[in-house]
Amino acid sequence: MAIFATLKELLEQLVGPYQFMSIAMRFLPGTLLEVIRKRDFRTLLSPSRFKDVWFGNFWAFVGPQVKATAENRVIPLLEGRVRNGQVGEEVVGQPINGVVLEIGAGTGMWADVFAKVNGGVGSDGGNEVRRRKGGNGLTRVYGIEPNSKSAATLQQRVKEIGLDGVYEVVPVGIESLNDPDAWDGRIEPGSVDCIVTILCLCSIPEPEKNIRLLYESLKKGGRWYAYEHVRIERGFFLRAYQWLTGLVWSQVMGSCRICRSTGKTLREAGPWEKIDLAQPVGEARFGILPHVLGTLTK
Repeated sequence: MAIFATLKELLEQLVGPYQFMSIAMRFLPGTLLEVIRKRDFRTLLSPSRFKDVWFGNFWAFVGPQVKATAENRVIPLLEGRVRNGQVGEEVVGQPINGVVLEIGAGTGMWADVFAKVNGGVGSDGGNEVRRRKGGNGLTRVYGIEPNSKSAATLQQRVKEIGLDGVYEVVPVGIESLNDPDAWDGRIEPGSVDCIVTILCLCSIPEPEKNIRLLYESLKKGGRWYAYEHVRIERGFFLRAYQWLTGLVWSQVMGSCRICRSTGKTLREAGPWEKIDLAQPVGEARFGILPHVLGTLTK
C-alpha cells in the first residue's frame, strides 16, 4: 500500500503545475477580447505586453488564494518565528523593523501583512510580548514596484490599510533605487534594515546583478527575509521534469521562471554573518515548485 501512496503523491505533484497553468489558460480568451474591444493594437501585436496583461488578469483572480496559502509561512517569517524552515510559536529571531524594502510589491497583496506585523493585529497581550520581542516596529517601508499601473493601485491600497506615511511606493526598478533622477527619492547603499522578498525573485530581470545591488543596500547586521520558489537540486528525473515544465510555464505565467537557483544566488550575493535559509518543513517531497524560507543576516 505504501508504494501506491507514494505513486499517488508523485502523480499529484507532477500534475499540479499544469492544473495551475490551466487556470491561467481560462483567462486567455477574455484577455484577447478585452484588448480587441479597447482597440489596444500595440498590446495585441506585442507578445510580451499581451502576456503581461493576460497574467495580470489571471493573478487578480488567483493571487489572493496564493496569499492565503503562503501567509502561514510569511507572517511567522516576518515576526521572527522561523528557524531551519520550521515555523514555531516562540520568537527565535529578529522581527522586521526599521527601514524595510519590499521587492515586487505589485498592487499591494502583502501590504496588509506589514500592518499586522507592525501593529500586532490579532494578538492578545501575552502573544504580543512573545511575538514582538526584540522588534522596534517599522519606521519606513519602501514598496518597490516599477509597473506604473500596479504602483498606482499599490498607493491606493496603502491608504486603505492605514500605512499612509509609513509605506512609500517607489515606482522604479532595483537598479534605480540609488538614482535621485529616476524617482523622487534615493535609497543609499548601507541604509536599509530589512529586505523582504515574497515569491518575486523568480520574476526580476538579471537576478544575480539585482540581488547583489539589494545586498549592498543593507546595513551591516541588516536582514533579508525570503520566501521564494527555487530550482530542484536533487534527483535527475524531477530536475528534468521541472526544466521541461519551466518551458511551458514561461509562456503562460508572465515573467516567472521556476528554474532559478534563487537560494544559491542569495547565499552568494555577498558576505553574510548568518544564513538561515531552508526548505519549509512539511513541504511535499516530490514538489515541482519547491521553496526556500528564512533569513540572511549581513
